[in-house]
Amino acid sequence: MNWVFKPSPVVGCPVLNQDLIFPVNNIYCVGRNYRDHVLEMGSNPDRESPFFFQKISEILLLPGNSLDYPDNTKDLHHEVELVVAISNDGYKIKISEVKNMIFGYAVGVDLTKRDIQKKAKDSGRPWLSGKVFYGSAAISEIVLKNESLEPDKLEISLNVNGEIRQRSGCDNMIWSVNEIIFLLSQTVPLGPGDLIYTGTPSGVGKVKKGDIVSATLHQDNSTTLSFQIE
Repeated sequence: MNWVFKPSPVVGCPVLNQDLIFPVNNIYCVGRNYRDHVLEMGSNPDRESPFFFQKISEILLLPGNSLDYPDNTKDLHHEVELVVAISNDGYKIKISEVKNMIFGYAVGVDLTKRDIQKKAKDSGRPWLSGKVFYGSAAISEIVLKNESLEPDKLEISLNVNGEIRQRSGCDNMIWSVNEIIFLLSQTVPLGPGDLIYTGTPSGVGKVKKGDIVSATLHQDNSTTLSFQIE
């Protein structure tokens, strides 16, 4: 087979304490998955079917990189999230098959142009302009599943310039990791290399140029990310 042009290079995320690189494929994000965050955003916290949006692997902010503050926003927000890395194919899977899909866990930061997102929401348009831009999905090294606690026993936190902004147990999710993977797979064929950002707790807030953002996945075998906004 001859390609029309050379395929784009694969984006790879390092694996904690391993000489391994996780090749990233699709990035899926879950909206409004912590009750306290739903309330702070002025929405209805009652449990309803989760909704998803997507980012592309090319915008991933990998460990060791800084973030260029985007030009067309004055209200850039941080959202810390548990990230699930997928290592197997799965379409319309059974709930009992979910654990076999998981490669490991990371901590991530979904960065949002809140002013741009609000304009899109108010006009009934998709969120792409406020959610998908270079560096808008930061990620730590990935912890192997068999070297990690179960997701409902994990905690995530985020600080800006050393000041804690967000911290929550992942058991506070409205929809659990297993439920998210199961439900997403009913309509989307998941595959090796996919990442799922599972939603953010309360405490989202504004960041500016010069800020240092750090996030942690709390357990004995913890993983962290840190980046400066330039």
